[in-house]
Amino acid sequence: MSGGPAAIDLKKLLPGYSARPGRFEVLTLPPARFLMIDGHGDPNSSPAYAAALATLFPVAYRLKFLSRDELGRDYVVMPLEALWWADDMDSFTSARDKSRWSWTAMIGTPDWLTADHVAAARDAVGRKGGTPALSDLRFDTLTEGLVVQTLHLGSYDDEGPVLATLHHEFLPSESLVPSGKHHEVYLNDARRTPPEKLRTILRQPVARG
Repeated sequence: MSGGPAAIDLKKLLPGYSARPGRFEVLTLPPARFLMIDGHGDPNSSPAYAAALATLFPVAYRLKFLSRDELGRDYVVMPLEALWWADDMDSFTSARDKSRWSWTAMIGTPDWLTADHVAAARDAVGRKGGTPALSDLRFDTLTEGLVVQTLHLGSYDDEGPVLATLHHEFLPSESLVPSGKHHEVYLNDARRTPPEKLRTILRQPVARG
């Protein structure tokens, strides 16, 4: 007896969700839609970042269940992602002064879900409470186009040398220049994974120099 539609793992179907450590790959990504919440400050200590995550995941799971139950299309909830930026890129590559960082925390959504579906999921989650940043949640399209990415293995705090190599060696060697916000895709859950086993895609939108 069938238990319902099989859950599709979109990470295996969409470009940009696989990368290899020690290799910078240049690829072109299509526009993608996300649940997003913007903020500023150190993610390790910022109440705003914790509130964003406490809001994004309930809405993302509500969307999954709506899609499964009402549309007959089940899928695995996409991983947490974030855009990061600061006035001085040295905040990322050397000083790593996280208090100066701004961010957009986000979770991808399948292309068959609409703004109306997101509104319905948001309302359902809101009625239950416990989502402190719900009023800041938005549903938006991210268009990155040409990007360079690699897979970082280990602690987030050890990303600096990889990013320095990307910006100061690889991009100049390929006549590329940064053209968008630093993007990270968190392939496992930092709350349940030892730092040395974390797997993070580091992505930089670029343009031909």
